[in-house]
Amino acid sequence: MFTGIVQGTAEVREIERRDAFMRLTLALPAERCERLQLGASIAINGTCLTVTAVDGNLVSFDLIAATLNTTNLGGLSVGGQVNFERAARIGDEIGGHNMSGHVYATLAILAVEAQGDNRILWFERPAALARYLLPKGFVGLNGCSLTLADVEAERFNVYLIPETLRLTTFGSLQAGDRVNVEIDPQTQAIVDTVERYLQSRETTPA
Repeated sequence: MFTGIVQGTAEVREIERRDAFMRLTLALPAERCERLQLGASIAINGTCLTVTAVDGNLVSFDLIAATLNTTNLGGLSVGGQVNFERAARIGDEIGGHNMSGHVYATLAILAVEAQGDNRILWFERPAALARYLLPKGFVGLNGCSLTLADVEAERFNVYLIPETLRLTTFGSLQAGDRVNVEIDPQTQAIVDTVERYLQSRETTPA
């Protein structure tokens, strides 16, 4: 489980690509590698990945076709940066919202606006996910737990404070870039339950 509170960025050091497979090696900050073992889970741009090798602060992961097809990790290049969060431990402060690291899709950034110390990012709101992207609801974007602000029929935005821009890759993202999205599981459960209930009411004879 993850909280959506990104712990920092990691540099892409090596990428090994094969057919429908990619081995990704990142350089994590040394202080974030304490007690890091093979098999541990780390969210990379919000995607839950399993550690397959550790060499000092160099950490490797194996990505299969399902992950490459659903997330933005297949488009990474050496020298690039990614958001990371190590799995939450019992007793940790949960400052965001519960996240599984299971990415649903990628969304395109439509526009980036500056407003004082804030930065506003507009994203597409695809029809397949629209019912889960609600005003004041939670969403995971590249692993960050964020609150939706303005929601329109085909787009929505989030406001980012300077600290978020400093700790994550959002400060360098531009219009046209794609980010991973994870729907808030509680929102999904409520929406799906209500929809099933309404459908059953429509099909039940009076």
